[in-house]
Amino acid sequence: MTDILNEDLLRPSLFAAQAKDIDVSFEFFPPKSEKMEAALWTSIRKLEPLQPEMVSVTYGAGGSTRERTHATISRILKETSLVPAAHLTCVAATRGEIDDIAREYWDMGVRHIVALRGDMPEAGATYAPHGQGYVNAADLVDGLKKIGDFNISVAAYPESHPDSGSWQADIDNLKRKIDAGANQAITQYFFDVDMYFRFMDRVLAAGITVPIIPGIMPVTNFAQARNFSAMCGTSMPKWLEDLFDGLDDRPEIRRHVAATVAAEQCMRLYRGGVKKFHFYTLNRSELTTTICHFLGIRPPAGVKE
Repeated sequence: MTDILNEDLLRPSLFAAQAKDIDVSFEFFPPKSEKMEAALWTSIRKLEPLQPEMVSVTYGAGGSTRERTHATISRILKETSLVPAAHLTCVAATRGEIDDIAREYWDMGVRHIVALRGDMPEAGATYAPHGQGYVNAADLVDGLKKIGDFNISVAAYPESHPDSGSWQADIDNLKRKIDAGANQAITQYFFDVDMYFRFMDRVLAAGITVPIIPGIMPVTNFAQARNFSAMCGTSMPKWLEDLFDGLDDRPEIRRHVAATVAAEQCMRLYRGGVKKFHFYTLNRSELTTTICHFLGIRPPAGVKE
């Protein structure tokens, strides 16, 4: 027992060594009300000093937030130093309509697109491409590259997309998107770090060499996260459920737990060679700022958050 204790004492903390050469990016969603817009812009202003590589703005199912996404992107360009990336999906639009949106983004100065297949407007409906639209994300990537030399991110799924028949089909689909011209992929969020590394073994075996950036989502509301995870195919480990047990009415402790879990996840990924992280902020800044602090990403000297 003494030997075991001594070994534990000698093992360095995950945070003992300063992480270096890390790039982060943040994801926001377009607000639905004036109150939500104020909250979003408070978060953007607080996260801006961390100098992310880019910030992405999501696009609702079936293009339901098209105008709000466009307005948010436009304001980011005009009022901040941030580099915006616009989400764009295939659903419920013709090729011409999507091409027009892409050209408008190009004319605005947007050079980064997150190209996604997208979900149907009706919750749970089976995906069906528009009769005159792009068939899937790979087709969309190919079309975008014909419009302009966009930097294109696509989605990757360490646990496979819910519509995939197998992990091999999922890897094959990812490769089609990369072969069509995508520059990198951002993963669905996950909680099992070993699962990401097993996924990367399959990715590399398939000859995919572009960056596969892990998506990180801090969990504060476990019940809400569990419901969302069930829809998108992300598993919720028992140890995570146990950590949040009994904290429904203790928001401060929930936030501390969420930040610690996500920071440890990032440091384990970093020790495995990961240098880029994409944070699903849910339009809040506190947890993302805390996790970035753990990673050594802080505002330049003299700049307040």
